[in-house]
Amino acid sequence: MTGNFKVMGVINVTPDSFSDGGLFFQTDNAVKQAHNLIKQGADIIDIGGESTRPGAKEVSADEEISRVIPVIEKLRQTNKSITISIDTSKAEVMAEAIKAGADFINDVNALLSPGTLEVAAEYDVPVCLMHKQGMPQTMQHNPHYQDVVAEVMSFLDARIEACQKAGICSKNIIIDPGIGFGKTLEHNLALLKNIKQLKSLGYPLLIGVSRKTMIGQILDAEVDERIYGSLAIAQFAYMHGADIFRVHDVKATVDVLTMTKALMD
Repeated sequence: MTGNFKVMGVINVTPDSFSDGGLFFQTDNAVKQAHNLIKQGADIIDIGGESTRPGAKEVSADEEISRVIPVIEKLRQTNKSITISIDTSKAEVMAEAIKAGADFINDVNALLSPGTLEVAAEYDVPVCLMHKQGMPQTMQHNPHYQDVVAEVMSFLDARIEACQKAGICSKNIIIDPGIGFGKTLEHNLALLKNIKQLKSLGYPLLIGVSRKTMIGQILDAEVDERIYGSLAIAQFAYMHGADIFRVHDVKATVDVLTMTKALMD
């Protein structure tokens, strides 16, 4: 019996994200897109104000807050029940987002930044801990591992322990191997092929690979031509035990995973 899946729809309130940078930079456009993704079947709306694509520039906490808070507030006013995720690595942004109506933290820095463990513990919300090697500005400059699966698992295990020591409930912890974050194509494929091993840590697993470079490398496809590759990975990941799927193409992903679940149940 295959487990239930959740689909997280991406809203980048940024001018420079790799897939949709600038499209939803205006609050009204972002909220309208969020409602579109909810209609398409999204369980979670992930709102981010700083691009984490390779080579992206850092954004101040104040700038990030000014981008995301109006979107979160307006979305929460118009939809009381949808899970809203804040995609950030900054404690101040997490706290302000939760006060504005967010109820999920998605942190590519796995709560390593100052104050983030304390915020997650204080507000008692689910948090996704992601592995990455290096910083967005340099993470794709020759990433190296002795054993990528073992090293990612060791990192996540240590972050889980740090969360528990900080008072974060185990039921609130989700893990993400960080596909494309300081990893070559071979590293990404190894992690995806070993989802069952990652799941042995005992926590829900989020996979975020929608439209990413690895798909372009395999299929020789531009960003807007990667939907079928994204869906193939989502289906494979689901069949091997992944639980949450962070995607741009929500309806297509929901359809594929719903059909796959029906065939596997």
